[in-house]
Amino acid sequence: MRMAREKVYTRAGDDGTTGLFYGGRVGKDSALPRAYGAVDEAQAILGLARAEAGKGTELDDMLVHICRDLWVLMAELATLPENRHKLVDEKTRVTELMVEKLEHMIDSLDERFEPPTDFVVPGQNRVSALLDVGRTVARRAERHSLAAAPPPSQACPYLNRLSDLLWTLARWQEGESLSVKDVI
Repeated sequence: MRMAREKVYTRAGDDGTTGLFYGGRVGKDSALPRAYGAVDEAQAILGLARAEAGKGTELDDMLVHICRDLWVLMAELATLPENRHKLVDEKTRVTELMVEKLEHMIDSLDERFEPPTDFVVPGQNRVSALLDVGRTVARRAERHSLAAAPPPSQACPYLNRLSDLLWTLARWQEGESLSVKDVI
C-alpha cells in the first residue's frame, strides 16, 4: 500500500509571506528571504559548477563542503533575530571556524597557481565562468546579509571569504590566467 505524500505546495505563501526557521512569517521581499534567497542562488550555481567539474574531482569535493556550509548559513538567515539563540554552531549558525576553513582553502590554492596581476576576463572555461557567477551572487548575498544578520553574526564574513574563495577557485580552474592586457 502506498503512503500518502505531503504536497510540495502549501499555499501558505500565496499572501506574499514566507515561514521562517523556528517560526514567524515575514514578507517575501524582506531582508531575511532576500539574503537567504541570494545564498540559495549561489548554492545552485555551485551545483552547476560541480556538475561541470565532474563527480569525485577535487573541485567537486570542495564545492560539496561549501554547499553544506551554505545550508547552515541559510538556516541562520532564515531565523528571526529573537529566535537566533536557538541556533546551533556549525549546524544552523555560521562560526568563525567556518570562516577560517575558507581562508585555509584559499591559502592552499594560492600556492598552486600564479595569481593574475591585472583584471581577469571571465570565461576562460565553463567551470571558471560558473565559479565567477557564483562569486558575484555570493557578493550580492553578502550585501543582503548586512541587514539580515548584522554582527556578531559571521554570515557576512563567511560570504566575503566565500567570494574570495570562488575567485581563487576560478583562477585555479583556468590554469593559466588571462588578464585584460593579454586580450587587448
